[in-house]
Amino acid sequence: MAIIDLVMPKMGESITEATVLKWHKQPGDHVAMDETMLEIATDKVDSEVPSTAAGVIKEILFKVDDVVPVGTIIARIDTGGASAAQSAPEPVAVVEAPKPTPVPQPVAEPQPVYQPAASAAAVATTGGNRFYSPLVLNIAAKEGIGMTELENIPGTGAEGRVSKKDILSYVANRKNGAPMTAPAATTQPQQPAAPVAAQPAAAPATAPQAEVNYGDNVEIIEMDRMRKLIAEHMVRSKATSAHVTSFTEADVTNIVKWRDKSKGEFQKKYNEKITFTPIFIEAIVNCIRKFPMINASVDGNRIIIKKDINIGMAAALPSGNLIVPVIKNADTKNLLGLTKDVNGLANAARTNKLKADDTQGGTFTLTNVGTFGSLMGTPVINQPQVAILAVGTIKKRPVVLETADGDVIAIRHMMYLSMSYDHRIVDGSLGASFLTAVANELEAFDVNRAV
Repeated sequence: MAIIDLVMPKMGESITEATVLKWHKQPGDHVAMDETMLEIATDKVDSEVPSTAAGVIKEILFKVDDVVPVGTIIARIDTGGASAAQSAPEPVAVVEAPKPTPVPQPVAEPQPVYQPAASAAAVATTGGNRFYSPLVLNIAAKEGIGMTELENIPGTGAEGRVSKKDILSYVANRKNGAPMTAPAATTQPQQPAAPVAAQPAAAPATAPQAEVNYGDNVEIIEMDRMRKLIAEHMVRSKATSAHVTSFTEADVTNIVKWRDKSKGEFQKKYNEKITFTPIFIEAIVNCIRKFPMINASVDGNRIIIKKDINIGMAAALPSGNLIVPVIKNADTKNLLGLTKDVNGLANAARTNKLKADDTQGGTFTLTNVGTFGSLMGTPVINQPQVAILAVGTIKKRPVVLETADGDVIAIRHMMYLSMSYDHRIVDGSLGASFLTAVANELEAFDVNRAV
């Protein structure tokens, strides 16, 4: 009899844990190779975890809503075939999960009661360059831990980040009245005394007790898990980056004409529908090559210029929430390659089939607010990137054209572009120059381009 361990898979470079949403199999059930075992959720996307072996489920080690670190054994599969099936009813099938040390259960709710005011305040008052995951910020908000106090919690994560284990340990020590000590050596020896200021933090904990009267003619809807994460992400972005937005417009008549005459041939030749999005991404990539500082991130006082150009594109989920799947190495792909990636990721988003890795590693983001009829928008930067470009709806307008015979008024397809950028490293001259370059690239599109 062979027992195969099923572990929580690695789902991206920045994802260290996932929440169990639903088990599709139970102890004693048969499972085939690559058959879906369970659904999990990260702070990026929901995913399905397939079985890595065929056999009978012997043990399930975690319950729904448990938060499990990447690499942890979550189930065991007996590959002994029929003999394993006979022994399936063993009481071991309902083994209570051995709780790994990194997952303290008393307060390890992955979706703590959300307190928008407390959470937003915690993010907005950050004065340092430390990164906090949405889960850590949610726990801090729930426990009434302000940003000043959070900054003083020693971190054991990568680059000194505060992990979930760190903040839960801190909360447990504070409730027990034990002094908070740093693991090993801390960079600020005098800081551990600072958590004495945690006593006034008892005030926010009483806030939820006060009943708020919203009036009679209202409907109250609880945010779903993804909406909470989006809210945290947006607030943190505004608190992190100095947002500036520039605007321009582009005459995209050539693009509209080329697509109208070529879309039938394109689909027949490549079995792919051609939309405007891959054309926009192609123009953005060409301009990033000229302005590499746009393809960067900030780490403290360091500017990290990314050599890979990975373009995120905002896409709508069936729930109405937005997600940003990423086209990796967009600078290595032609229009057909970009089209295939755009269509594949958009379809995966619509059908809830995106993998966690599909949303990782973006270096610049495009959002099409024109899809919903907006002329323009002021998008929020997708951290840790430093810029995001929005394209509005394409409208026919009368515009003045310069010709050899003088100025004329013509009906053209016009589109507004807006770009929000991080003024910490992207000045107005760079931001405006890049945006203008994108507009010029779109206007220069060859209407006679071969399919």
